[in-house]
Amino acid sequence: MQLLTVQSAALGFDMIEMTWLSAFLIGAGCFALGCLIGLRRSSRRSSKGSEVNEEGRKKVNRGKPLLEVEKLAEIIDDFKMVLVVRNDLKMGKGKIAAQCSHATLGLYKKILNRAPKSLSRWEMCGQVKVVVKIESEDDMLVLQERAKSLNLPTHVTIDAGRTQIAPNSRTVMAVLGPAELVDDVTGGLKLL
Repeated sequence: MQLLTVQSAALGFDMIEMTWLSAFLIGAGCFALGCLIGLRRSSRRSSKGSEVNEEGRKKVNRGKPLLEVEKLAEIIDDFKMVLVVRNDLKMGKGKIAAQCSHATLGLYKKILNRAPKSLSRWEMCGQVKVVVKIESEDDMLVLQERAKSLNLPTHVTIDAGRTQIAPNSRTVMAVLGPAELVDDVTGGLKLL
Protein backbone atom coordinates (compact mmCIF):
# COMPACT_ATOMS: atom_id res chain seq x y z
CA MET A 1 0.00 0.00 0.00
CA GLN A 2 2.87 2.30 0.86
CA LEU A 3 4.44 1.63 -2.54
CA LEU A 4 1.19 2.65 -4.32
CA THR A 5 1.01 5.83 -2.25
CA VAL A 6 4.59 6.64 -3.06
CA GLN A 7 4.05 6.00 -6.79
CA SER A 8 0.84 8.07 -6.99
CA ALA A 9 2.49 10.80 -4.91
CA ALA A 10 5.40 10.78 -7.34
CA LEU A 11 2.93 11.29 -10.22
CA GLY A 12 1.15 14.05 -8.34
CA PHE A 13 -2.13 12.15 -7.80
CA ASP A 14 -3.66 10.93 -4.62
CA MET A 15 -6.16 8.06 -4.36
CA ILE A 16 -9.24 10.31 -4.39
CA GLU A 17 -8.15 12.02 -7.59
CA MET A 18 -7.45 8.61 -9.18
CA THR A 19 -10.96 7.44 -8.31
CA TRP A 20 -12.54 10.52 -9.89
CA LEU A 21 -10.31 10.28 -12.91
CA SER A 22 -11.13 6.62 -13.53
CA ALA A 23 -14.86 7.26 -13.02
CA PHE A 24 -14.68 10.10 -15.53
CA LEU A 25 -12.81 7.99 -18.09
CA ILE A 26 -15.24 5.07 -17.72
CA GLY A 27 -18.20 7.45 -18.11
CA ALA A 28 -16.69 9.08 -21.19
CA GLY A 29 -16.04 5.67 -22.72
CA CYS A 30 -19.62 4.54 -22.09
CA PHE A 31 -20.93 7.79 -23.58
CA ALA A 32 -18.79 7.37 -26.71
CA LEU A 33 -19.89 3.75 -27.10
CA GLY A 34 -23.54 4.77 -26.75
CA CYS A 35 -23.11 7.46 -29.41
CA LEU A 36 -21.56 4.98 -31.83
CA ILE A 37 -24.32 2.44 -31.28
CA GLY A 38 -26.97 5.15 -31.71
CA LEU A 39 -25.43 6.41 -34.95
CA ARG A 40 -25.21 2.91 -36.32
CA ARG A 41 -28.84 2.13 -35.46
CA SER A 42 -30.14 5.42 -36.90
CA SER A 43 -28.21 4.95 -40.16
CA ARG A 44 -29.68 1.46 -40.51
CA ARG A 45 -33.17 2.76 -39.76
CA SER A 46 -32.92 5.68 -42.21
CA SER A 47 -31.72 3.48 -45.05
CA LYS A 48 -34.80 1.23 -44.81
CA GLY A 49 -37.79 2.45 -46.79
CA SER A 50 -36.31 5.82 -47.67
CA GLU A 51 -35.96 7.64 -50.93
CA VAL A 52 -34.36 10.87 -51.99
CA ASN A 53 -36.53 13.86 -52.95
CA GLU A 54 -35.77 16.61 -55.47
CA GLU A 55 -33.62 18.57 -53.00
CA GLY A 56 -31.44 15.53 -52.33
CA ARG A 57 -32.79 14.98 -48.80
CA LYS A 58 -33.97 11.58 -47.64
CA LYS A 59 -37.67 11.04 -47.14
CA VAL A 60 -38.68 8.31 -44.72
CA ASN A 61 -41.70 6.19 -45.65
CA ARG A 62 -41.84 4.26 -42.33
CA GLY A 63 -42.35 0.96 -44.16
CA LYS A 64 -45.97 1.47 -45.22
CA PRO A 65 -46.80 1.56 -48.93
CA LEU A 66 -47.81 4.78 -50.62
CA LEU A 67 -51.53 5.43 -50.89
CA GLU A 68 -53.29 5.17 -54.26
CA VAL A 69 -54.20 8.87 -54.12
CA GLU A 70 -50.49 9.64 -54.48
CA LYS A 71 -50.57 8.53 -58.13
CA LEU A 72 -53.50 10.87 -58.81
CA ALA A 73 -51.56 13.86 -57.46
CA GLU A 74 -49.21 13.56 -60.41
CA ILE A 75 -51.97 13.93 -63.02
CA ILE A 76 -54.79 15.88 -61.34
CA ASP A 77 -54.40 19.48 -60.16
CA ASP A 78 -57.58 20.18 -58.17
CA PHE A 79 -57.45 18.63 -54.65
CA LYS A 80 -59.68 19.35 -51.67
CA MET A 81 -60.62 18.11 -48.24
CA VAL A 82 -64.20 17.66 -47.10
CA LEU A 83 -65.16 17.45 -43.44
CA VAL A 84 -68.39 15.56 -42.81
CA VAL A 85 -69.96 16.58 -39.47
CA ARG A 86 -72.63 14.52 -37.74
CA ASN A 87 -75.64 16.79 -37.31
CA ASP A 88 -77.53 14.36 -35.04
CA LEU A 89 -75.07 14.93 -32.17
CA LYS A 90 -76.20 18.56 -31.78
CA MET A 91 -72.65 19.78 -31.03
CA GLY A 92 -72.10 23.45 -30.31
CA LYS A 93 -70.13 25.63 -32.74
CA GLY A 94 -66.95 25.45 -30.70
CA LYS A 95 -67.20 21.68 -30.36
CA ILE A 96 -67.69 21.34 -34.12
CA ALA A 97 -64.67 23.57 -34.75
CA ALA A 98 -62.53 21.47 -32.42
CA GLN A 99 -63.70 18.18 -33.92
CA CYS A 100 -63.07 19.45 -37.47
CA SER A 101 -59.56 20.46 -36.38
CA HIS A 102 -58.98 16.97 -34.97
CA ALA A 103 -60.21 15.39 -38.21
CA THR A 104 -58.04 17.63 -40.39
CA LEU A 105 -54.92 16.98 -38.34
CA GLY A 106 -55.67 13.26 -38.08
CA LEU A 107 -55.95 12.90 -41.84
CA TYR A 108 -52.89 15.08 -42.41
CA LYS A 109 -50.79 12.91 -40.07
CA LYS A 110 -52.14 9.73 -41.64
CA ILE A 111 -51.03 10.67 -45.15
CA LEU A 112 -47.97 12.80 -44.39
CA ASN A 113 -45.50 10.01 -45.22
CA ARG A 114 -47.77 7.87 -47.39
CA ALA A 115 -49.00 10.52 -49.85
CA PRO A 116 -46.72 13.58 -49.66
CA LYS A 117 -47.43 14.66 -53.26
CA SER A 118 -51.15 14.65 -52.49
CA LEU A 119 -50.60 16.95 -49.53
CA SER A 120 -48.44 19.24 -51.65
CA ARG A 121 -51.10 19.33 -54.36
CA TRP A 122 -53.78 20.15 -51.77
CA GLU A 123 -51.59 22.89 -50.28
CA MET A 124 -50.98 24.37 -53.74
CA CYS A 125 -54.77 24.51 -54.20
CA GLY A 126 -55.02 26.70 -51.08
CA GLN A 127 -55.81 23.86 -48.66
CA VAL A 128 -59.45 23.85 -49.72
CA LYS A 129 -61.70 22.58 -46.93
CA VAL A 130 -65.46 22.24 -47.23
CA VAL A 131 -67.67 21.39 -44.23
CA VAL A 132 -70.88 19.47 -44.82
CA LYS A 133 -73.38 17.75 -42.54
CA ILE A 134 -74.74 14.24 -42.31
CA GLU A 135 -77.59 12.95 -40.18
CA SER A 136 -76.25 9.73 -38.63
CA GLU A 137 -73.21 7.66 -37.78
CA ASP A 138 -74.36 4.87 -40.09
CA ASP A 139 -74.58 7.30 -43.02
CA MET A 140 -71.07 8.54 -42.20
CA LEU A 141 -69.69 5.01 -42.17
CA VAL A 142 -71.33 4.31 -45.54
CA LEU A 143 -69.59 7.42 -46.92
CA GLN A 144 -66.30 6.26 -45.48
CA GLU A 145 -66.64 2.90 -47.21
CA ARG A 146 -67.49 4.69 -50.47
CA ALA A 147 -64.34 6.83 -50.12
CA LYS A 148 -62.23 3.76 -49.37
CA SER A 149 -63.63 2.01 -52.45
CA LEU A 150 -62.33 4.96 -54.50
CA ASN A 151 -58.95 4.70 -52.70
CA LEU A 152 -59.40 8.08 -51.01
CA PRO A 153 -57.79 8.48 -47.58
CA THR A 154 -60.17 9.18 -44.70
CA HIS A 155 -59.99 9.84 -40.99
CA VAL A 156 -62.87 9.62 -38.53
CA THR A 157 -62.50 11.54 -35.28
CA ILE A 158 -63.72 9.74 -32.17
CA ASP A 159 -64.51 12.00 -29.22
CA ALA A 160 -63.31 11.26 -25.69
CA GLY A 161 -66.66 12.36 -24.27
CA ARG A 162 -65.37 14.84 -21.70
CA THR A 163 -67.73 17.68 -22.59
CA GLN A 164 -70.87 17.66 -24.74
CA ILE A 165 -71.26 14.18 -26.18
CA ALA A 166 -70.97 10.53 -25.22
CA PRO A 167 -67.52 8.90 -25.14
CA ASN A 168 -66.38 7.13 -28.32
CA SER A 169 -68.80 9.04 -30.54
CA ARG A 170 -67.70 9.36 -34.14
CA THR A 171 -68.05 13.07 -34.78
CA VAL A 172 -66.34 14.13 -38.03
CA MET A 173 -64.96 12.33 -41.07
CA ALA A 174 -62.27 13.97 -43.20
CA VAL A 175 -61.61 12.88 -46.78
CA LEU A 176 -58.95 14.26 -49.13
CA GLY A 177 -58.33 13.78 -52.82
CA PRO A 178 -59.05 15.07 -56.29
CA ALA A 179 -62.09 17.36 -56.10
CA GLU A 180 -64.07 15.32 -58.60
CA LEU A 181 -63.59 12.04 -56.71
CA VAL A 182 -64.29 13.64 -53.33
CA ASP A 183 -67.48 15.12 -54.80
CA ASP A 184 -68.52 11.60 -55.88
CA VAL A 185 -68.47 10.70 -52.19
CA THR A 186 -69.76 13.87 -50.49
CA GLY A 187 -71.33 15.92 -53.31
CA GLY A 188 -74.91 15.13 -52.25
CA LEU A 189 -74.49 16.55 -48.73
CA LYS A 190 -75.53 20.04 -47.65
CA LEU A 191 -73.13 22.62 -46.29
CA LEU A 192 -73.11 22.92 -42.52
